[in-house]
Amino acid sequence: MNEAHPMSETTTGPLFKTRVLDAWVDYNGHMNDAEYARVFSLAVEALMERIGLDEAGRAEHGYTIYTLETHLCYRQEAHRGEALTVNLTLLDSDAKRLHVFFTLRNADGDTLATSEQMLMGIDVASGRPAPFPEPVATAVESLPRAGDEWPSGAGRRIGIRREGNAE
Repeated sequence: MNEAHPMSETTTGPLFKTRVLDAWVDYNGHMNDAEYARVFSLAVEALMERIGLDEAGRAEHGYTIYTLETHLCYRQEAHRGEALTVNLTLLDSDAKRLHVFFTLRNADGDTLATSEQMLMGIDVASGRPAPFPEPVATAVESLPRAGDEWPSGAGRRIGIRREGNAE
């Protein structure tokens, strides 16, 4: 059993919580890198529930969310049985896209990983991008937003930093 729980008490508290399952621990004795991606994927599902796109909402609206891009940064190891929470910050949105930043923390509040993602709203019948249904768009407005101050890990570029001009 996953023991994962979407959180719905407030938009400022954790979006999702779980524990590091035995099956997620690798030969290095900590959570395997792929399992961090799993936790963030489960957080997207919790986000979908929060904005009204749970199973019933997807059926009612004929609408879903696809992940277009993700940037996962590993900060610290997560260990067997460790309690995990995921918080959400909405960096930006438009009529059919969400640019989100998830922060994975342990019970001590230490940041274990972050995942910046671009999500797209999809009309299920056409399989094409489409604007959020009105109730979903309204729910998106209640998500915690970054404002002018983005989280420090957001908008990062991947690459090897070099001193001076490397030609």
